[in-house]
Amino acid sequence: MTLSRRFLLPPALALLALVGGGMLYAQLEGGDRGIPPIDSASTLEVTGVEVDATGKSSEEARFEGWRQAQSKGWKMLWARTTGQPIEKAPNLSDAVLNAMVASIVIEQEQIGPRRYIARLGVLFDRARAGQLLGSGTASGRRSAPFLVIPVMVTGSSYQSFESRNEWLRAWNRFRTGGSAIDYVRTSGSGIDPLLLKVEQSRRPGRGWWRMLLDSYGAADVIVPEVHLRRTYPGGPAFATFIARFSPDDRVLGRFTLRAARSDAIPRMLDEGVRRLDAIYTQALEVGILTPDPALVVEEPELLNEVAEQIERASAGVAAPAPRPQAPSTAILPVPTGAVTPVTIQVDTPVASSVGQAELAVSRVPGVNSALTTSTAIGGISTMRVTFSGDPAALAAALQAQGWTVSGSGASLRISRPAPAPAPTPGETKE
Repeated sequence: MTLSRRFLLPPALALLALVGGGMLYAQLEGGDRGIPPIDSASTLEVTGVEVDATGKSSEEARFEGWRQAQSKGWKMLWARTTGQPIEKAPNLSDAVLNAMVASIVIEQEQIGPRRYIARLGVLFDRARAGQLLGSGTASGRRSAPFLVIPVMVTGSSYQSFESRNEWLRAWNRFRTGGSAIDYVRTSGSGIDPLLLKVEQSRRPGRGWWRMLLDSYGAADVIVPEVHLRRTYPGGPAFATFIARFSPDDRVLGRFTLRAARSDAIPRMLDEGVRRLDAIYTQALEVGILTPDPALVVEEPELLNEVAEQIERASAGVAAPAPRPQAPSTAILPVPTGAVTPVTIQVDTPVASSVGQAELAVSRVPGVNSALTTSTAIGGISTMRVTFSGDPAALAAALQAQGWTVSGSGASLRISRPAPAPAPTPGETKE
């Protein structure tokens, strides 16, 4: 039986929890932590769409501006995906665009009596836009999962998940659906502030990193860092962004941005996230952004068995017959294949349903990690699972446990069948 690695603590941390339980609780209590990341798996985003529209009224001008943003955003998405000039993008009717656009994101707008000037973002439905683009994503290559630890330096103070900050907000509202990097983002709640501190991002030792990365279902770590400097309250601000990677603290690139006013800092940080994503994507394309093999958690028994089989094969000795199993023991085959990240939505009517679902999924052979990334008691929670093999085998194994499974591929939804109603007093059961 394999328990969910989310809750397996290293001996040092377990001892700290036992000896200094009050201190540990004091560090974790409080509601000023945790920013859930935006789930962008079903959308494709285009940002920075400039519009300037007029109309008979402010509402009509705004409607016309949004209509222009849909058309411009589609052409920008088409050019980005296909790599061809934007002038060659096909013209689509308003009816087709209305069915394909999921929402409009207002980045900045100015509304007059008859004029509308704005910079907008357009979110396209991935399934519908993919039919016209010929691809569901903007990049054909996908990286290994990388754990993200955002670090912000302001006023000589280093911050990560210790408290809510604008840099953490910027990364968690970044829509990663169109990126080639598989970012593993956490909300910063629960035990995250203790495990993913600023000091951890500077730790070169591999032992502790193996435990952390295995717990969060990641292969390596990236540390996007920003140094924010304000000239005076409400005035201009400057930010230097650094793209760091791996426990060895390798720097892939850096740049500086400026905000004219303090209220423009969130928009500047959003632009910094997009540029850092471009740096990481470029590093992936040239083969620099690759996971460190030393961070892989090795299973000693499995490695010894493989080495023994190779030694027998080279010596020409036949492999021993498998040991007989007891008739009452059910043997489930262990799936083999590439490690695939799978998103599972699970109905969690009560608080205990979250732990029960993690435990059930982690029992499936081939599951490397099962981590609940979004909890909704009384609703639908989201679990991130890394599975060695075809996701269809994972779905079949969950059905064998009694779960009702829907969906396909790397996106599944599971629920427990509703219990049969108890018979009323005096009712006879046939």
